[in-house]
Amino acid sequence: MHKFILRRILLMIPVMLGVSFIIFLIMHITPGDPARAQLGEQASIEQIEQLREEMGLNDPFLVQYGRWLGRLVIHQDVGISNHTGRGVVEEIVDRFPSTLRLAGAAVLVSVTIGVPIGIISATKQYSIFDNVSMVVALLGVSMPNFWQGMLLIILFAVNLGWLPSGGLRGPEYLILPAITLGTGSAAMIARMTRSSMLEVVRQDYIKTARAKGQTERVIITKHALKNALIPIITVVGLQFGALLGGAVLTESIFALPGVGRLMVDAIGFRDTQVVQGGVLFIALTFSLVNLIVDILYSFVDPRIKSQYK
Repeated sequence: MHKFILRRILLMIPVMLGVSFIIFLIMHITPGDPARAQLGEQASIEQIEQLREEMGLNDPFLVQYGRWLGRLVIHQDVGISNHTGRGVVEEIVDRFPSTLRLAGAAVLVSVTIGVPIGIISATKQYSIFDNVSMVVALLGVSMPNFWQGMLLIILFAVNLGWLPSGGLRGPEYLILPAITLGTGSAAMIARMTRSSMLEVVRQDYIKTARAKGQTERVIITKHALKNALIPIITVVGLQFGALLGGAVLTESIFALPGVGRLMVDAIGFRDTQVVQGGVLFIALTFSLVNLIVDILYSFVDPRIKSQYK
């Protein structure tokens, strides 16, 4: 098992290098001048050129990327924000707890809704509940987060006044953002749970358990669900990683002080260091989540752990 974990960690290195190169290239070819964005429109050409020289923007692309990558690997320094003057790592560390709370609440919503619906749909295949739930799941996957978030704000914050429309000053401020971010994932988890459970409930050992007189609740929870957890854990882990990166629009709509909103503001200010650091951090978090999911497989299915002994 230790060899498996070590190999997965080593495989993360080329992934992170590829992500860093792509985001650096995108920010390099994006229209706009970071020096002008930092100094303002009233700055003279001489001032802009002097700042560009200080920032190393006049060097060739590969030289800039090599310098940035070397500073990242050797000193673990992503850079300094051109807008606030603070370190990018400090900015991300200050904002990440808000994004993590939002993603965790969204995963809780998606699992609470998606797994029970998927199980009931599988056990009552082709029933009215099954058909309606799968149609609702399709709508949940297709519904844009920004549109759903604005509808929830209009209904529950403006018209009914039950919940706050933005900010993050208490648990109640996470309800609407978590629902907005979690419903799409709940739909995907429900569909995956249904598919995995349908494959399991047709197995011979399920028929044997019924023949022995086991109750339907024990059959579903102890025999069927346990053996159907591998695909469910996979999709939940992938959705959690995706929610960390997909919280950009949701945080902007609900004015949450997270990494997503930090990156949106940085794009507006043409703060390339923050954008590059934010994308790299989200990619690293996504890779770590996938590693944790792979490790969980061995606890759910002992056959996987035995392969690496």
